[in-house]
Amino acid sequence: MDEKTLPKAGAMTVGSISGSLVRFTLPLFIGNLFQQLYNTADALIVGNFLGSEALASVSSTGSLVFLIISFFAGLSGGASVAISRYIGARDSEKVEKAVHTHVALSLLGAAILTTFGSYIAPIALRWMGTPAAALPGASEYIRIFFLGSLGTVLYNTFRSIMQAAGDGKNPLKYLIICSVLNVVLDILFITVFHGGVGSAAFATVLSQLVSAFLCGLRLIRTKENYALRISRIRIHAQMAGLTIKYGFPSGMQNSVTAISNVLIQANINTFGTMAVAGCGAYSKIEGFAFLPITSFAIALTTFVGQNLGAREYDRARKGARFGMLTATGLAQLVGIIGFLAAPFLIGLFTQEPEAIAFGVLKMRTCSLFYCVLALSHTLAAILRGAGKAVVPMVSMLLFWCVGRVIIISLAMPVYHSIGVVNWVFPITWCMTTAFLMVYFLRGDWVHSFEKKDA
Repeated sequence: MDEKTLPKAGAMTVGSISGSLVRFTLPLFIGNLFQQLYNTADALIVGNFLGSEALASVSSTGSLVFLIISFFAGLSGGASVAISRYIGARDSEKVEKAVHTHVALSLLGAAILTTFGSYIAPIALRWMGTPAAALPGASEYIRIFFLGSLGTVLYNTFRSIMQAAGDGKNPLKYLIICSVLNVVLDILFITVFHGGVGSAAFATVLSQLVSAFLCGLRLIRTKENYALRISRIRIHAQMAGLTIKYGFPSGMQNSVTAISNVLIQANINTFGTMAVAGCGAYSKIEGFAFLPITSFAIALTTFVGQNLGAREYDRARKGARFGMLTATGLAQLVGIIGFLAAPFLIGLFTQEPEAIAFGVLKMRTCSLFYCVLALSHTLAAILRGAGKAVVPMVSMLLFWCVGRVIIISLAMPVYHSIGVVNWVFPITWCMTTAFLMVYFLRGDWVHSFEKKDA
């Protein structure tokens, strides 16, 4: 395949740095905004129509869902780094092999999730001490979610391929359609058909399957060299090795972070149903508030990967600096707004004063530290784009997992307060950011792609 058939993603290696990043980030941001609707529509509609106990049921599943899904999301990110790298290096053959290996591994992962997730997750909810009033609904919700995990895995796989190639517009279009569908189905199943918490999970599963179908169809029809050909889906050993090399550390990073979040959720559970509902409402709002930052992080990973693959080292450095400054400034603005509007925002999910109080306390503890979290995310994204995914993994393991476990284990027996649980987040954000900044300033990540993988 000659250079004329290469995808337009290579444009990230030329032209305005800020323009390239902003143009790539904007559709990502809008897409992630609608993606967040998947996660939030259930809680918002369930909380308002079925009550705070039902909201607690949905909220109590969040950390466990993230624990099981996030490892595969990390592997997907690793494949994205490899694909963007070969696009930047203009190597069509390796782009094709990386794409089809990625899809094959994702299908295998979806089978594992469907088989084991639907069985193990309800048991884990009991181990976590989920409040008795919320446990039946939570078990039903999480079982249905994992039985339909194929749609979730394939959608994120297909989207990561298109994003690695610089195509953020088509996943965005499909995501808007399916996010609206999810909201409509939630309202239909709960208010018209009078379904319970499980019907909200069913609506999410159906919507994800539709989004996966639309993205897959687009990849099959494209003429670019990242096109999907069903007959070519197989695991190429070399590409599987690269996916694991770049993606396994991210997957482990996500998993160990999620393990600490499961511990934190177990501690929140000890404060009762209203604490679970209020803190769950905050987590949904935080997901929206941090969308600009996560979008910038994805863009930075692709930008750095393509430019290092093309040996545009100075451009990669300048893009990294621009991304860090923009993301941290934007995050602090969002944090100030969240601090001031906390009662109104939490009140969108529940009318219970006690639940609102728990949610407001957590938001006002964490929101003013969003700038630190943003810097941590962008530093990790830059290093992943450079193929240095082990460094963010180690930092998250040390601080977001081990550090949080130590802090909570030592402090909670002495001072059993929800404030201890809340403060563990900004404390470990600061630790992680300091660790990553020291490594970033060394600068050796810039030439990481000079070593050939084969």
